[in-house]
Amino acid sequence: MMKQVLAILLLLSTFLSISAQTNEVHLRVNQVGFSPGDSKTAVLLAKQPVSGPFQVVSESDGKVFNGQIKALPNQSWGQFPFHAELDFTEFKKPGKYIIQTAEAKSLPFEIRADVYAPLPDQLLEFMHQQRCGYNPYVDAVCHPFDGRTAFGPLTNGTYISCAGGWHDAGDQLQYLITSGNATAQLLLAYQLANNDQKAGFADHVNALGQKVPNGIPDILDEAKWGLDWMLKLHPEPDHLYHQVADDRDHDGWRLPQNEHVDYGWGPGKERVVYFADGKPQGLKQYQSESTGVANLAGRYAAAMSLAYIVFKDHPRLSGFAETCLRAGLEVYEMGRRQEGVQQGNSYKAPYRYEEGTWADDMEWGAAELFRATRDKRFLADAKRYAQLAANDTWMPHEQTKHYQFYPFLNMGHFRLYDLVDRDFKKVLANYYREGIEQCIARGEKNPYRIGVPFIWCSNNLTAALVTQCLLYERMTGDTRYRAFTAKQRDWLLGRNPWGYSMITEIGTVAASDVHLFPRKLLKASVRGGLVDGPVYDHIFKSLKGVGITEPDPLADFQGIAVYHDDFQDYSTNEPTMDGTVQAILMFTLLNGR
Repeated sequence: MMKQVLAILLLLSTFLSISAQTNEVHLRVNQVGFSPGDSKTAVLLAKQPVSGPFQVVSESDGKVFNGQIKALPNQSWGQFPFHAELDFTEFKKPGKYIIQTAEAKSLPFEIRADVYAPLPDQLLEFMHQQRCGYNPYVDAVCHPFDGRTAFGPLTNGTYISCAGGWHDAGDQLQYLITSGNATAQLLLAYQLANNDQKAGFADHVNALGQKVPNGIPDILDEAKWGLDWMLKLHPEPDHLYHQVADDRDHDGWRLPQNEHVDYGWGPGKERVVYFADGKPQGLKQYQSESTGVANLAGRYAAAMSLAYIVFKDHPRLSGFAETCLRAGLEVYEMGRRQEGVQQGNSYKAPYRYEEGTWADDMEWGAAELFRATRDKRFLADAKRYAQLAANDTWMPHEQTKHYQFYPFLNMGHFRLYDLVDRDFKKVLANYYREGIEQCIARGEKNPYRIGVPFIWCSNNLTAALVTQCLLYERMTGDTRYRAFTAKQRDWLLGRNPWGYSMITEIGTVAASDVHLFPRKLLKASVRGGLVDGPVYDHIFKSLKGVGITEPDPLADFQGIAVYHDDFQDYSTNEPTMDGTVQAILMFTLLNGR
């Protein structure tokens, strides 16, 4: 009997030994790093349970921090039923490190007080590459003939000059929906950095985005590129255009200067420019559900008011500042007269920007106009719109229409906060807190504690969520969400199932085979683009024209959401202009904390 027991024990020992040797273990950590005072965690994922110690090991002297692996019960993802958290928040010594266990090592990261300081300027590199009119990445003029009108008071096909602005993503369409928001956020990032008295933005390029300093911070050069285009879209006090080109653009890959699509005026000539009339639009079977123009008008007014504040004392741009403020006032009044949303237009495909909210935008515009003019009617408007907007966001929802709750953060609540009394401050802070708590509850359902639904552009949601948490802390001084905020930030920088930084050329292993013309045509990379990010598997499978190169090298890591570093997957690996700017603002705020 004893011999049988010993034999069984020997077999069990052998089995456990083989299992330990064959266990597949991975460590995921933010590949950029942490400030000394940050919450710092990594995630261990494995096919079998792992326990015991982990170490944070210095690349220079081998000194370590010792911690214990903490299992996350009942948390699985993809082919990995076991997950654990490695918490090294207490370790604060600056340096370059890796994390290791007996079974695995992480990618390197850094601990440094100013670890995020370079990132806003690095992300601006992607924005330079997105420029239309003149593109400094290829050093060529593109789309110089834009454009000819559709809808609105002018005869269809009337020429108006609207060259400039940014291409929206991997395609070459242009939207006021996204560009107005991006322009306002660039200006706000600059202003907040100045208020924090942190190191300023770099000056590496001139107004054209060429690598020649011009004495103006690059973030303002980029914001002015957006402002100039926005002014062209408002040629008369009661005229506003909202979109250049449509999905006829999706006719094969080409460099922007080699446009060949024919919008009715010859191959490569003028593209259609849609007037914002606040009514359903569409030149083919797909019609928008537009009801007004207030979403566009509010963000337009915010951008132009911020431009006035930033440039009014500049020796060469004070006149430009006055022009911006006048345009902001005019377009804001259009929004007051036509409350509702102007959505994006599609032509032959069903996909469009389906924005459904507008009060948040008018709140932001009114708050910025009050800051610029001190006219109390704008303050009264902002408070009214704030209560209309409340917490009407994506945060409680598992599914939404594409860009239904855009922008993905109500900036108006933050910009109104220090202008109102204590009771109203509590109301505004509660709106932010309610949304954050909803995201925390969702995050408890996955081992990475990610609080966003995995809908199209989930990375944009994540950057917006981090920004909302940071703004809430600025407003209230309440630091309770710091650990949660750090996990959302770290998800974008590699603490995710796939072990990828979601920003091109940021981190050791970053999105690279992206859905973008430099990758397809020039076999080149562009630093600083935030890709769309993971989506629910059913969304990926439902989209037209999306695919991947088989076999999928990340197959084992695909779970409730999927991500592919693959050019053919425009749903998860296409960088977007507005998402990148949201990340610029996010990192600016992190630098100021």
